[in-house]
Amino acid sequence: MERAEAGDDENSPPPQADPPPGPGSGTRRRRWVRRTAVALPLLLLLPLLSVLTALRINYMGDPADGTRTRDRDALWLGHAWVDGRKKDADVTALARRLQGTGIRDLYVHSGPLEHDGTLPEAVHPRARWFIDAVHEKLPGVRVQAFLGDVLATEGPDGMRLADPDTRAAVVRSARQVLATGYEGIHLDLEPMPSGDRDYLALLDLLRRETRSRDARLSVAAHQIDPLPALHTVWGRLTGHPKWWSQEFFGQVARRVDQIAVMSYDTMQPLESTYGGYVAQQTSLALEVTPPSTDLLMGLPFFHENRFGHWNHAETVPAAVRGVRLGLSRTDADRARFGVALYIDFAATEADWRSYKEDWVR
Repeated sequence: MERAEAGDDENSPPPQADPPPGPGSGTRRRRWVRRTAVALPLLLLLPLLSVLTALRINYMGDPADGTRTRDRDALWLGHAWVDGRKKDADVTALARRLQGTGIRDLYVHSGPLEHDGTLPEAVHPRARWFIDAVHEKLPGVRVQAFLGDVLATEGPDGMRLADPDTRAAVVRSARQVLATGYEGIHLDLEPMPSGDRDYLALLDLLRRETRSRDARLSVAAHQIDPLPALHTVWGRLTGHPKWWSQEFFGQVARRVDQIAVMSYDTMQPLESTYGGYVAQQTSLALEVTPPSTDLLMGLPFFHENRFGHWNHAETVPAAVRGVRLGLSRTDADRARFGVALYIDFAATEADWRSYKEDWVR
């Protein structure tokens, strides 16, 4: 005879059914769901609100006296100046525009580089004309070749700095434009991951080339982590290397004559938080840029509304005030410091007026 299953004995008490739910259980469940729906967004928003509040506070206060131009400012120029579209009258107007400002360097777009690092001479056929015209009408202002390319860091297409032949080709391209008469190389390779050793190796090669020709080497630099290790977290979440560590920024700054921070496209929603962010970026950059290197903070001379850049927030007055606050708090007397204006063809009269009144005067 088979053994009875436990609980089948006729002397065992019958199984008890689950008690029916109490009259308040549904109400309590709905109340819990509502509270969770309210609390979860608050928990997610709290860190963001804390950061925005900190940036707003960072925008408060008065800049120190004397935190104005050191006559080391720069202006990014579009490609039209070297491809034949601009004429003598345009250079005359540019000279008039820059008269009495602190602009010392012009970064004129003369590329882009090919993905293999080469540079066809056909892309800047009027370079020699422009350089001579600037020297005639703006004595003392340098013309640097603004060269850049997209890196293959987010997709299969782009420049690959890990290839030593590509790095060697970039150096040859630099030699080529310096022979044309440019007085420096301004390099903009994006998106550049923080800590990229191949980029540092390229800068070492370029520095030897520019020094041998008494020319300048400058770079456009990513922003610095506003929070510790943010570049690592952001990179893993998005695959986009937006920020550099402060350490890597310093490593780049020690290898160049000028480093220009692209302190725009910051995702800031308000003028006050944008200005506070620029103040923080200025301080972070000053802390690791050697006194022998020109540090330039970028000003947004363009107007767009998209994710990452809000035109009502990223204004020239807010940027200049942020720059002056960061300079005041960190190294108010630093000589090798300035701002870089991006970019000539998108600038408005209001942008130029703010630069001249808030920074130059």
